Amino acid sequence: MISMNWMYWSLLSALFAGATAVLAKIGVAGVDSNLATAIRTAVILIFAWIVAYATAPLSAVRNLPSRTWIFLILSGLATGLSWLCYFRALQLGEASRVAPVDKLSVAFVILFSALFLGERLTVIRGAGALLIMAGAIILAME
Repeated sequence: MISMNWMYWSLLSALFAGATAVLAKIGVAGVDSNLATAIRTAVILIFAWIVAYATAPLSAVRNLPSRTWIFLILSGLATGLSWLCYFRALQLGEASRVAPVDKLSVAFVILFSALFLGERLTVIRGAGALLIMAGAIILAME
């Protein structure tokens, strides 16, 4: 894939996530949110395997350590639960209010990274997390 640093990939992720919220809000109208999540997940599954096949040999799957499998499976389950909840929230609420609350995940990542990965919880990161939390609350309560 294209070689860029983490910041470019992060910005692209944010751009696509923003588009996802709007597209999903339109797509979930009049449809069961769980069915909508299943359809979205099927598309992602196919797309992800196409990209993986194009960039890595499929034989690499056999060489993955069991620890990797365990944590990728747990991550997948957490992602699935997140998406089910997100689509239901989008069905019930405004995208411009649901998405900021969903982004409270950033504050959780900061906390979980400090607790489980040993990353430093600095004053700056703590303040940033608090600002994200305040912004999400303000936007949700509007």
